[in-house]
Amino acid sequence: MAIEEVPRRRADAVTETAATGRALTHPDRADIRLESVLHALSDPMRLQIVRELAAKEAELTCSQFDLPVTKSTTTHHFRVLRESGVVRQVYRGTAKMNGLRRDDLDSLFPGLLDSLLAAADRQAARLGDTGRTPVGG
Repeated sequence: MAIEEVPRRRADAVTETAATGRALTHPDRADIRLESVLHALSDPMRLQIVRELAAKEAELTCSQFDLPVTKSTTTHHFRVLRESGVVRQVYRGTAKMNGLRRDDLDSLFPGLLDSLLAAADRQAARLGDTGRTPVGG
C-alpha cells in the first residue's frame, strides 16, 4: 500500500537536520502574529532568553541559559518562543540550537524587537538586575 503524502500548511513548516532526521515545526514568516510574539515575550524567563540571544548574536544551546526553573519548564519556554516565531530551533548532533529570528521579526514589526529589548534593559537597570547582559554589551 502506498503512503500518500499530505501537503503541509504554511504554519506547519518544518526544519529538519539531515544528520538526525528530527524535525521541529516553525511558523513561516507570513504566519507570525504580533499577539503571539507579545505573549511569548510577556514572560520574564522567555524575555531573558531573547535578551541573551540578542546580546550574543549567535545560536546557543538550551543548556547555555542559566534559568532558575526546571528542565521541563525551560523546554516549555523554548517551545513557546519557537511556536510564536521568535526563535528558530535546529538540531546539530544532539544539541538543540536556538537562534533569534531577528530578520523575520524586524521585517514584520520594524523596531519592535529593539524597543522591547531596550525597555527590558532599562527595567533591569532600574530594578538593579545586574545579572543580565545588556544588548550590544
